[in-house]
Amino acid sequence: MEASLEVVNVPFAIALLAWIIIDILKRRGHENDSDNDDVKELPYRLPEPNIVDVISLPLLVLFCCRCCCRRLSHGELERPLLLRKENDDDSSFNNASIWSQLTFQWLNPLFEKGRIEKLELHHVPSVPESETADNASLLLEESIRKQKTKSTSLPKAITGTVWKSLAINAVFAGLNTIASYIGPFLISNFVNFLTQKDDSSSYQYGLVLAFIFFFSKTVESLTQRLWYFGAHRIGIRVRAALTVLIYKKSLSTKFVGPSNGKVINLINVDAERIGDFCWYIHGVWLLPIQVFLALVILYWNLGAAPSVAAVFATILVMVSNTPLANRQERLHSKIMDAKDSRIKVTSETLKSMRVLKLHSWEPTFLNKLLQLRETERNWLKKYLYTCSAVAFLFWASPTLVSVITFGVCILLETPLTSGTVLSALATFRILQEPIYNLPELISMIAQTKVSFDRIQEFVGEEDQRKFITSSGPKESGVAVEIEAGEYAWDSSSQSLKNPTIKITEKMKIMKGYKIAICGSVGSVIKVYGKKAYVPQRPWVQTGTIRENILFGKDMDDAFYESVLEACALNQDIEMWDNKDMSVVGERGMNLSGGQKQRIQLARAVYSDSDIYILDDPFSAVDAHTGTHLFKKCLKGLLSEKTVIYATHQLEFLDAADLVLVMKDGLVVQSGKYEELIADSDGELVRQMNAHRKSLDQMNPPQDDDSLIAKPCQISQIEVIEEKYGDPLCFGKLFERSQEEETETGRVKWSVYSTFVTAAYKGALVPVVLLCQVLFQGLQIGSNYWIAWATEENHKVSREQLIGIFVMLSGGSSIFILGRAVLLATIAIETAQRLFLGMITSVFRAPISFFDSTPSSRILNRSSTDQSTLDTDIPYRLAGLAFALIQLLSIIILMSHVAWQIFLLFIAILGISFWYQTYYITTARELARMVGSRKAPILHHFSESITGAGTIRCFNQEDRFIEKNLSLIDDYSRVAFHNSGTMEWLCVRINFLFNFVFFLVLIILVSLPRSTIDPSLAGLAATYGLNLNVLQAWVIWNLCNVENKMISVERVLQFTNIASEAPLVIEDHRPKPEWPTEGTIELENLQVQYKPTLPVVLKGITCTFPGEMKIGVVGRTGSGKSTLIQALFRVVEPSGGRIIIDGVDISTIGLQDLRSRLGIIPQDPTLFQGTIRTNLDPLQQHTDQEIWEVLHKCRLADIVRQDQRLLDAPVAEDGENWSVGQRQLVCLARVLLKKRRILVLDEATASIDTATDNVIQETIREETSKCTVITVAHRIPTVIDNDLVLVLDKGKIVEYDKPGNLLEDSCSSFSKLVAEFLRSSSKSNNNNVHHR
Repeated sequence: MEASLEVVNVPFAIALLAWIIIDILKRRGHENDSDNDDVKELPYRLPEPNIVDVISLPLLVLFCCRCCCRRLSHGELERPLLLRKENDDDSSFNNASIWSQLTFQWLNPLFEKGRIEKLELHHVPSVPESETADNASLLLEESIRKQKTKSTSLPKAITGTVWKSLAINAVFAGLNTIASYIGPFLISNFVNFLTQKDDSSSYQYGLVLAFIFFFSKTVESLTQRLWYFGAHRIGIRVRAALTVLIYKKSLSTKFVGPSNGKVINLINVDAERIGDFCWYIHGVWLLPIQVFLALVILYWNLGAAPSVAAVFATILVMVSNTPLANRQERLHSKIMDAKDSRIKVTSETLKSMRVLKLHSWEPTFLNKLLQLRETERNWLKKYLYTCSAVAFLFWASPTLVSVITFGVCILLETPLTSGTVLSALATFRILQEPIYNLPELISMIAQTKVSFDRIQEFVGEEDQRKFITSSGPKESGVAVEIEAGEYAWDSSSQSLKNPTIKITEKMKIMKGYKIAICGSVGSVIKVYGKKAYVPQRPWVQTGTIRENILFGKDMDDAFYESVLEACALNQDIEMWDNKDMSVVGERGMNLSGGQKQRIQLARAVYSDSDIYILDDPFSAVDAHTGTHLFKKCLKGLLSEKTVIYATHQLEFLDAADLVLVMKDGLVVQSGKYEELIADSDGELVRQMNAHRKSLDQMNPPQDDDSLIAKPCQISQIEVIEEKYGDPLCFGKLFERSQEEETETGRVKWSVYSTFVTAAYKGALVPVVLLCQVLFQGLQIGSNYWIAWATEENHKVSREQLIGIFVMLSGGSSIFILGRAVLLATIAIETAQRLFLGMITSVFRAPISFFDSTPSSRILNRSSTDQSTLDTDIPYRLAGLAFALIQLLSIIILMSHVAWQIFLLFIAILGISFWYQTYYITTARELARMVGSRKAPILHHFSESITGAGTIRCFNQEDRFIEKNLSLIDDYSRVAFHNSGTMEWLCVRINFLFNFVFFLVLIILVSLPRSTIDPSLAGLAATYGLNLNVLQAWVIWNLCNVENKMISVERVLQFTNIASEAPLVIEDHRPKPEWPTEGTIELENLQVQYKPTLPVVLKGITCTFPGEMKIGVVGRTGSGKSTLIQALFRVVEPSGGRIIIDGVDISTIGLQDLRSRLGIIPQDPTLFQGTIRTNLDPLQQHTDQEIWEVLHKCRLADIVRQDQRLLDAPVAEDGENWSVGQRQLVCLARVLLKKRRILVLDEATASIDTATDNVIQETIREETSKCTVITVAHRIPTVIDNDLVLVLDKGKIVEYDKPGNLLEDSCSSFSKLVAEFLRSSSKSNNNNVHHR
């Protein structure tokens, strides 16, 4: 069947079938009449074929419309047929004719494409110009600018941009409402006609009525489709405009703006809600019109008193619904608050999963998460049971209103006929919607207002731009001016230890100067020229290495190569399969700290700016690399530039033209290095002495000069630096695409069966369905009873009439209540089962899963998809089942009137099913795309907010805004076509069922009076009025269920993740006191991250004796980090084994292993909470023990600055603590655990020498009886160890006492020490004295 002609062809086939049926019925009617002397033969004035002419009339009208519209669109014959395929976009919305827009035919090419192959984003046409993010945001900004008032009103601004579309939409909504009331208004005439069908004129009158019914239903269907689609379009435009507005604001807002989570919520929840409000906005003025029209019909049929009674009953139902709706709203906001808390903790937990796994804290954090979910579930339970009460009221409201109205009629002895009764029943059914929608409308208005206020508040915040002025080059040679004053991150915040910089006098920095700052970098106020910034906490984007370095600039091969060489990246790039096109994971998770630091340094150098601000650029790299970067970057490529660099490594100070020494936020010394070093009481000399103290520990056996002069000494500096997380740096894993994996084809039946049987093994499902069947049966029974009993020839007493009606109606309401309560019970249990399955599976996943899966994907499932599971899918599935039962009951009722109607329905259902299967292949993929296209927007937002400082500094806002516009447009085009496809289907199915309803009415008109029961026929016609709504509801639910089941499918994807080894193996539990000595034996240890990847550790065999300090050093990719990961079983050995105190660690549970070891990881991680929860998450220690370790780590005084002491808050990611303080907290955390084996994984990278000495001293004092394994950049960290293990390319090169290794000047370790001493000796201006 050709998709473009389907609207016309299908009804012709049905018309033919109907013509045959009518002919049979007429013949049968004649036979019956000839047998029955009492009944007169109907005098047909029209010739017989005219019945088919009447049927064909609407089709001819359609043909005329189609032809006229085709003429308007230039006609298809003017274009060559062969060009049709190539120019598919001609059928897209932009070029669609009026007819095509009316029937959504512009979507046909997309359906054809979806039928042939799996739809991809590039198959989906772009959105119309009016819906593009760029256009929508410009209009909104223009509208905001037009508002002259000081305080901008966001609702007014949005209305100003979309008022024309809203007005057009309002016309469709109004026409739809009027058309929907024509049926109930005329049904009494139709029933009266059937009852009194005896004269010659009545036949034509019946046909005219049938045609009016058909016409009004067609208008109702088309206007509804256009109204809904128009609302969708406005929603897409509003969402896009708000998202861009929020994005631009988050880039320009001052540094300490709202948390990442809050901004994500603004676009994920608030902008979405304001977009959705476009659906509800017309409800405000439509509601009184709907109630008024219902009153008119009731007054027309029943008179004044029953109408007033009906209004009273309606108001009663609305009033009783309002407290429930208010409760619903309250509970909904409680659910949202609980969900926010859960998502916040989930997000933080996922970011810190490596640390949690290493400390074996993930079960504790999982329990914390489950407690938060339990709180959410309790609110959800109350909410869903309240929804049950609302649903009961919704379905019982027509019953209640009809009982009161008919009760009044009987009391006042108002004459009732089956026509007036059925008309009133149809009106009550239509009134059901506004009664139900009023509380939802009020709630939606309130929620939208809250969302507007939240976005308004955010958009109203001050911009960072006001505080930093960037000017063109200044003639005088000044590059930067810093005014006197105090600079704080956020003056309004009362958080702990808020760092403030105090500048006592104005400072000028000249062009080409190198300024060294010992301390944290200050706030730059006036900048002359382009600037580049390297933050202390590295920020890299998801994308390729090359994209990160170019950062929007054009490729200059020669300069690019020199930048890579200067930033020591060549060696790393050579190791990766895709070289510099290798993909960086989320937050650079598959790179080491040093690699991230060097990539962002390369980004700054490549930008070729005038002024460079480098915040501790050498912290994450070892001595060799630091010296290399200093020589090649600062003194090489940047030699002519102005560079302001903060550093803790004092060996890099002597090259500076000006040194600023900072202490407690004050510049305590400034001047040339030589001047400052001469001041023996100065702060710099104090820091230098601490530095020298650390160097004195190294004391090589020979003179420094002779060591350097040895012939075997390396002539060129070799970069040595540890890679963090080796797994993804090798080849294939690195190229893992960031595109989300999605299922294809139909949602599998196993997904449905898992969902349906998740709660109580599906035992309650048949009970719920039985309740629906009984409700439907009793409702039809009660309606038939009152229509039948009011006929004149049935002498039924008034008491009997109303008594039986109340009994049947009451019975149906009881079953509806049972259905609603049971459904809520099933929904709660199902959602919880699936949530537990997913979250448990995620927490048991290996680290590699988190390295390769962006946290946004997991968060999406645990927020958006889980919400759909909680409150949506169970009701959609049930709604589909209930609508099917209703549809079947109407078909049975109509077929009971005339069995031939059944044949029509079989034909119609067959065609509907064909349409649905044709539609679903495309719609399913579009629905999947809607889900997967939202994540990149959130990811880009999150990434941009984290790197906002860097983006602003490089003046790259425009490029990032462009990227954001492109991502929003990608999402909009999928959402736009997704909503269009739904309307495409509804237009066609609605027309089919409207047409069948038309044929049914003609059959009823053409049947002789004697062959039908007028009450039953009238009842069938009354229910038939709802046929198109019901059938659309069935089809819509059928398709929506599948689209929504994708959420279940996505959640189930994460319930089957391959998990790590068991946490506890009961048969192989170590003794409680294990390990007692801390001896570690490595036996032929071999490790590879995947069978397809190279072996990283190649048969390592050695023993770390108990209570010894072992230093592990080696070049990039030597396997140091892998060794630590193997010790903690983050990666399992592919060969060999590790034995700790006689226990093979592969035989015991992970919790038993990891909880007995201590580690200070490379990145110091703090959690949002208090100091106490950060030091002791498992709550195993007393306050006294906590204070003891705080004293040992020199943190006690800092903690006492806040009167809340141990309960002082710690911000997200520990942002209110400096990096050095965070490192000390991590040290305190480990000392509190008192473990026999302690691992320091490059833990002293980002701190000054004095803090480093504190840490080393504390570790020496507190771990005298422990085995300590140290992987460090700084040579002093390992020089006083008992043993040093030197690795290279996964093999042991040297393993001996450091003294012994230093005696051999050609040893790898000696070369390392020599380089460190060489770089340090320059800054000390004197040789290191030897023991």
